[in-house]
Amino acid sequence: MKEVINTKDAPTPIGPYSQAIKTGKFLFVSGQIAINSSTGNLALDNVHEETIQVMRNIGAILKAAGMDYPNIVKTTIYLTNMNNFSAVNEVYGSFFKDAFPARETVQVSRLPKDVNIEISVIAVQE
Repeated sequence: MKEVINTKDAPTPIGPYSQAIKTGKFLFVSGQIAINSSTGNLALDNVHEETIQVMRNIGAILKAAGMDYPNIVKTTIYLTNMNNFSAVNEVYGSFFKDAFPARETVQVSRLPKDVNIEISVIAVQE
């Protein structure tokens, strides 16, 4: 059985998908980009701010599912420029205290709305 997770505190999906799907103890969060849910605007000033907005969007979805960042067990980070790897790591790492999730980071040629970063996560309810 699956439950659709949607919150007004994260961006409305820009296509035919849900913000997240919860099944059993698992939460599968769709790729998030730097859309500010309050304004609908993209936060593209720099990759640092963009990553913060992406992680905040993920946090809002986790909260709607009764979880938080420590529940994340796997992330996938998509970058349009691998030269942003260090800046993204700095911000990403600040959202975790320890026991970092498993992860891969890949460079792609283009992302929705021409953003620089997209992150999807899998979380587990303890």
